[in-house]
Amino acid sequence: MNKLINISEGTSLAFHGLALIAEGSPERLNMKTVAERLSASEAHLAKVFQKLTRAGIVSSVRGPTGGFVIEKPAREITLLEIYEILEGPVDQGGCPLGREKCSFSRCMFEGKMNRISREIYDVLKNIRVSDFYQNHEPHSVN
Repeated sequence: MNKLINISEGTSLAFHGLALIAEGSPERLNMKTVAERLSASEAHLAKVFQKLTRAGIVSSVRGPTGGFVIEKPAREITLLEIYEILEGPVDQGGCPLGREKCSFSRCMFEGKMNRISREIYDVLKNIRVSDFYQNHEPHSVN
């Protein structure tokens, strides 16, 4: 079944993987461990974390005692920042369908989709990576 609001697998891996690494900080966490904890492909996770490394969110050390460590305090990293690193800047205006010119004299969404988009933007801007692990109780996926 399709979801109306969809976050890519890569972005989801970034959110959750980063929370695991932040939770274990200052200890390094290797990709194998993160992949196992998230039931994810190690190769896909490595590509995601390359982007986070280039952005200065995490750093890595190679070798048997290597792994990733967070470079910024988790309370300063928002999900919006991570989302935009993985997906690019969020456009909050214009046609929600990406059209330059509408076929109709007025928008059939009447700005409602842009309002919802701004609300999601604000939610992501206000959730911090540290929020994921301060409560250690697992949440059900309903």
